[in-house]
Amino acid sequence: MSKQVIEYGGEAVGVVVPDEGRFKFLAVKYHVWDLDAQRFRSADEARAAIRHLLARQAVPAERHGDAAAA
Repeated sequence: MSKQVIEYGGEAVGVVVPDEGRFKFLAVKYHVWDLDAQRFRSADEARAAIRHLLARQAVPAERHGDAAAA
């Protein structure tokens, strides 16, 4: 196991480092701060959690935009 930079949309958003047989995510961007210090089985699992988190964050913004247009 070694540390890995995690990118989203071409931008580094954090790093995973080995920790107690898992990977601990260390956020470097505010929009993924909710995942900071969480442990994952793999870097891919951390990436999936980031995609899920950012998709959830996008939904309220889209809904707000739709309501304003109505």
